[in-house]
Amino acid sequence: MTTNNTKDPLVIFTPSGKRGHFPSGTPVLTAARQLGVDLDSVCGGRGICSKCQVEPSFGEFPKHGVTVSETALSEWNSVEQRYDDKRGLAKGRRLGCQATIQSDVVIDVPAGSQVHRQVVRKRAEARDITINPAVRRYYVEVEQPDMHEPSGDLERLRQALEKQFDISGIDADLHVMQSLQPILRKGDWKVTCAVSTGITEGTGAQKPAILQVWPGYHETPLYGLAVDLGSTTIAAHLCDLTTGEVVASSGIMNPQIRFGEDLMSRVSYSMMNDGGADEMTRAVREGMNALFTQIAIEAEIGTDQIMDVVFVMNPVMHHLFLGIDPYELGQAPFALCTSEALSVRASTLGLAIHPSARAYILPSIAGHVGADAAAVTLSEAPDKSEDLVLLVDVGTNAEIQLGNKDKVYACSSPTGPAFEGAQISSGQRAAPGAIEHLTIDPITKEPRFQVIGSELWSDEPGFAESIASSGITGICGSGIIESVAEMRMAGILDASGLIGSAEQTGSSRCFADGRTNSYTIWDGTADGGPLITVTNPDIRAIQMAKAALYSGARLLMDKFETDTVDRVVLAGAFGAHISPKHAMVLGMIPDCELDKVTSAGNAAGTGARIALLNVAARGEIEEIVGNIIKIETAIEPSFQSHFVSASAIPNATEPFPILSSIVTLPDVNFNTGGGDGASSGRRRRRRG
Repeated sequence: MTTNNTKDPLVIFTPSGKRGHFPSGTPVLTAARQLGVDLDSVCGGRGICSKCQVEPSFGEFPKHGVTVSETALSEWNSVEQRYDDKRGLAKGRRLGCQATIQSDVVIDVPAGSQVHRQVVRKRAEARDITINPAVRRYYVEVEQPDMHEPSGDLERLRQALEKQFDISGIDADLHVMQSLQPILRKGDWKVTCAVSTGITEGTGAQKPAILQVWPGYHETPLYGLAVDLGSTTIAAHLCDLTTGEVVASSGIMNPQIRFGEDLMSRVSYSMMNDGGADEMTRAVREGMNALFTQIAIEAEIGTDQIMDVVFVMNPVMHHLFLGIDPYELGQAPFALCTSEALSVRASTLGLAIHPSARAYILPSIAGHVGADAAAVTLSEAPDKSEDLVLLVDVGTNAEIQLGNKDKVYACSSPTGPAFEGAQISSGQRAAPGAIEHLTIDPITKEPRFQVIGSELWSDEPGFAESIASSGITGICGSGIIESVAEMRMAGILDASGLIGSAEQTGSSRCFADGRTNSYTIWDGTADGGPLITVTNPDIRAIQMAKAALYSGARLLMDKFETDTVDRVVLAGAFGAHISPKHAMVLGMIPDCELDKVTSAGNAAGTGARIALLNVAARGEIEEIVGNIIKIETAIEPSFQSHFVSASAIPNATEPFPILSSIVTLPDVNFNTGGGDGASSGRRRRRRG
């Protein structure tokens, strides 16, 4: 077990966030096991299987309150050297069974070392898209060289493309010229060219360019990638540029997560550590290349067959991916280096795809409303809507848009990572074994739930067998939202966010937990499993997150001078798994007819695919973004008053008449100290 001696080194594991103090000399694998960290090991710690690879991080970590020295782990030993000689260890990796703790340390557990792999819930949504890609094939017949009219082979190829296809001003990289002459002669002066036709209008304009030349008529498929670079996950869709078909989709955890789970933590890391921004840039680019290799293997193609790529991302990811220090995004007025669309060679970004491939990055809307929000706009088209639509991309930083064909407002709201299971006592990311759906019987107060990896509910026959491989490991974002809402509907939780005692609720699942109460969802300790509870600090974290989200939406409604919206669209991988009823009971979103609350799935990824497969959409979104009205919540006086009201569940001042007609919330008050429950709860926490 972990020691209680706080003089012992502090060990913090990411991405789980689990921590504890251990005596100097404790193996990393031992610490991980005692803390319940998801670190694999098949060989029993003998240094044979290499499943327990970890990656220590060094430098200052203000979020965790530690400074990690280069000597935080024991020196490289002979077992690690032997394994490295035989099979190779990635740079910076250590074997958790061999490395021992010497001083305070932050240790990242890579996805490949986790027993329960991350479920990246970002898939390609079905969508009709007009196929008009930036990269196309052209079969041309080139005039042979003539002693009487001397000119280079490249010049005559350019002339042929201009004459036969009206493409002028074409560039060609050196690697094209290096192989051009033998290809022309092998094809008897008939060749097929892959040409990036360029964007002739808009801020992301680029010249046409020859990417590849083949002898004769060549029908090789051309591929492109639509990439959604999120702060937590990176998702990519490989598309056939001719047919528009999604050939393969895949995703990985963003390797930057070891520098901080939320965006501001990463900005702080770059501020506090010399070269920190460059370190995070290298990490995300290496992760991107690993993802591209993975998706190419899945599709059984070479990465050099990927000739176009479109990126969407939030502003901090935008800067770190491009190698721009995000310092200015960490302080008012949150200035972007550039909000314009960009088109650059993929090789400039260190991407291991076709050497002449171009990368297009959608424009950003504002300082914390990025290219991912622009992609959502392209996908969901609020600017073309007859009714008033609220678009919410739920994440660690919620990006919110409200509009119709007359105008569109946009803002961001700092919700933090609670919706993704972070800062929650039993929280985890979406992975097999995580509770994702839950209901509570209002009479018995007994819960029933589903976990990722099984379609059965916990009270159905065969449930235990269906989760035998994963077990029950924790609760993810959608599960914690439904838990809090269900606790409110069952009378276990009052409007201020206080959990009642066993006597007050009539449920033995409620128990005293320090100065407040907690509610037990699952007790697996008898079988060596976890105790999964919802605590009052968990409730507070969700209250703060949902209040920030609702306040941003309410602020935009004020700008429209309206108290209602016609429909709500929840975007993002996480938004696709949110129950509209539970979201409204919680007070995350404005009162609305439940059938008017829909999910757009990974709308940012869909917008990226639209921009990949239809080059005209790139100019279109650049124009639309220029017309969106940006609202900065930090300088809006009404944001704070909305936030205070929205801290209650569902809301202290908004009536929510539609919700009230569907759900009757119990009139309970568990604040025994008098006064407002939420505020008195905050006072108790400050004294404690």
